[in-house]
Amino acid sequence: MLEREPYRLGFGTYSLTGDEGTRVVAAAIEAGYRHVDTARLYGNEAAVGAAIERADVDREDLFVATKVAHFEEPDPTAEYVREAVERSRERLGVETIDLLYHHWPRHRDEIDVVLPVLDDLHAEGVVEHVGVSNYTVADVDRAREILDAPILANQVECHPLLPQDDLVAAMRERGVTVVAYSPVAQGEVFDVPELVEIGEKHDATPAQVSLAWLLDRDGVAAIPRTSSPTHARENLAAREIDLDPGDVERIESIDRRVRLEDPDWMTW
Repeated sequence: MLEREPYRLGFGTYSLTGDEGTRVVAAAIEAGYRHVDTARLYGNEAAVGAAIERADVDREDLFVATKVAHFEEPDPTAEYVREAVERSRERLGVETIDLLYHHWPRHRDEIDVVLPVLDDLHAEGVVEHVGVSNYTVADVDRAREILDAPILANQVECHPLLPQDDLVAAMRERGVTVVAYSPVAQGEVFDVPELVEIGEKHDATPAQVSLAWLLDRDGVAAIPRTSSPTHARENLAAREIDLDPGDVERIESIDRRVRLEDPDWMTW
């Protein structure tokens, strides 16, 4: 699903809130994005829902993803999770959530509480697809034992400075798409000489090169986030960049490593 156009390059919405968030997300949808990613934690599901309503695109043409549970929440119970998902659905203004992620478990045993609820919601038709976020390979294997529903995606930080080769390969073997958040490393890619030079070769920005590289990988999708409609359109144009094998080899030879999201409680 997420490896197909037009969903493979989605639009991330972290920190896009209020009326301005609605304006930016609506503009992104009208520019051509059909996969929109949000989360209960972001506090912007209502703004995203308003953008979906405002944009002149049929709902059935959009793929709407959100997330439930995260480290700021109390220890979740099944009742809490179900209620939180219902509130998310109301804020988004959708009958069905196309993809619902378990959002980065704070404790490993949280998986045992949250995923059975997601399974039930999938069986009830409230959720079309189930996903996980920031799961290790071991976590995904545990999740596969719990769930009857297939895992569509594992959303993790992934970019040329954190290629996640082992994780991507393991997810590919399990039929799980890796959805890359922070796919341009929150701007760090602009200072990478290899990406700058490849960009000059293709008349592209380092961000576009990074996105093109991610989209060139089997089993990987990406959700760049920007508050600029101009940059949003530039990111979409990354789909047209044709990297040659030499470009790919140079990108994969970058030895600088940056992990932007690395809380003390997470064990990678």
